[in-house]
Amino acid sequence: MNIGEIAELVEGKILSICNKDLEVRGAFAGDLMSDVLATIKPEAILITALNNPQIIRTALIADARLVILARGKLPSLDMIELSNSEGMPLIISPLGLFELSARLAENGIISYEDDFDLSKCS
Repeated sequence: MNIGEIAELVEGKILSICNKDLEVRGAFAGDLMSDVLATIKPEAILITALNNPQIIRTALIADARLVILARGKLPSLDMIELSNSEGMPLIISPLGLFELSARLAENGIISYEDDFDLSKCS
């Protein structure tokens, strides 16, 4: 599914200059950036309700393809400018994390979250 189709599916608005034809196959939803860095797979959509420039920086480090801000959170101008300067597509959606994840999963976007090894827990 491409970024343009994803924006439509999540009732979102693309806020950055990007290639709407860029394909994405997986996603990760979360608000703890330490979890993002520890478990997201490369080329994923990062779905979050946080809206600060650190999200863009974290997405870049994690090699994400797209950031979707949930719950209609409006990013600052600094965040939009950073997404443009770094080439990180940014979408805002009025939907919550659960609904965003469900819609994407129903339309073929798979989880791009690394499995957690329960055997390491004591």
